Amino acid sequence: MSKRNTPQRRHDILALLSQQGEVSVDDLARRFATSEVTIRKDLAALESNGLLLRRYGGAVPMPHELLGESSPPLSPYKQAIAREAAARIREHARIIIDSGSTTAALIPELGHKPGLVVMTNSLNVANALRELEREPVLLMTGGTWDPHSESFQGQVAEQVLRSYDFDQLFIGAAGLDPERGTTTFNELLGLSRVMAEVAREVIVMAEADKLGRRMPNLELPWSSIQTLITDERLSDEACARIEARGVTVVRARCTD
Repeated sequence: MSKRNTPQRRHDILALLSQQGEVSVDDLARRFATSEVTIRKDLAALESNGLLLRRYGGAVPMPHELLGESSPPLSPYKQAIAREAAARIREHARIIIDSGSTTAALIPELGHKPGLVVMTNSLNVANALRELEREPVLLMTGGTWDPHSESFQGQVAEQVLRSYDFDQLFIGAAGLDPERGTTTFNELLGLSRVMAEVAREVIVMAEADKLGRRMPNLELPWSSIQTLITDERLSDEACARIEARGVTVVRARCTD
């Protein structure tokens, strides 16, 4: 059987699990003509999404009483934004991925891109990167853990970032102000601005419903942003106002 791409293989693993009630690593490796290491990564990724439970040598279905505890699925808008963002990443690129659910949606799209170097301040992003079939070189900022943003912040993280240079930064936004830029309630803004300083291209990933949210703190001004990737719900009028600030606006279309 020819080797399939990662999402399709993982879908097929779940189908087999549903049919058989359990699966083993060695059997799956033979069936999909891939390594046991790859299969273990598949099972780890599926378990992290609440779709199965690993056990020694394989996996079993998630018990019914635990099914309600899994994370909610990504919105189709986040998925569309992630696909558009991934299409802009070259092989062997050096990128930063900030913490956040929209930026984290980018991770599954990176499995087919070889030679990536990825810096992040997020443990969730780091763990997701380690599950990829083609693991990138992973760099962590370190610093002071901020439970509100679930990320590392502070001077140590900023100093680490300034030791490198990157092709692209992928960063989310709590709010979008058409006149000012990205906004937030969080007062820890220093690291976001340093990320933007050390990247040649700053790409904001944000759903269109973030537009107009009243938040007091300006995170990144439009002058620091090259590209906004949002979804098809962004109006022509809002798009024009942001593009007038010198930003390229991409409105991703959902395929569902």
